[in-house]
Amino acid sequence: MVNRYLRIVRVIADYQFGKNAGSVLFPDSCHFIISPKTGKVRQVVLNGRRIATVKPDSGLLSLSIEGARLLKNHFKYPSLRVVVDSRVGEFIAEGKSVFAKHVVDVDESIRAGDEVIVVDEGDELLATGKALLSSFEMLEFERGVAVSVRQGVRK
Repeated sequence: MVNRYLRIVRVIADYQFGKNAGSVLFPDSCHFIISPKTGKVRQVVLNGRRIATVKPDSGLLSLSIEGARLLKNHFKYPSLRVVVDSRVGEFIAEGKSVFAKHVVDVDESIRAGDEVIVVDEGDELLATGKALLSSFEMLEFERGVAVSVRQGVRK
């Protein structure tokens, strides 16, 4: 029988990232860190590594690099991705913000506030974070932060 917490986080992931994202991110073997005060899921861990955190303000997921890697490998390019110029890839991998002028391609369904995966032009994972602009704005604007990076692969 599937654990109650597992069903909850899978439904959230399917809603937030798309069909089957929940089963990709959260296999049956994952473990949960539960808030002692509320009894709700706070973090999901697989093989000792955090996959995602459930944000208490929205109930949505924020991805770790491990979670981003799982989704990137499952969803075809350009789904969930913000693609940056390879020349700035090293800075993004260190956890620096993504500026609109460096965005070269983006999943057209991304809206401001969405959790996104940042990759370089070779589709190599650089970071995960929160989109501050819509996909259209990322490609049109020459100024401003497009993605607030939460975690870089080298951070």
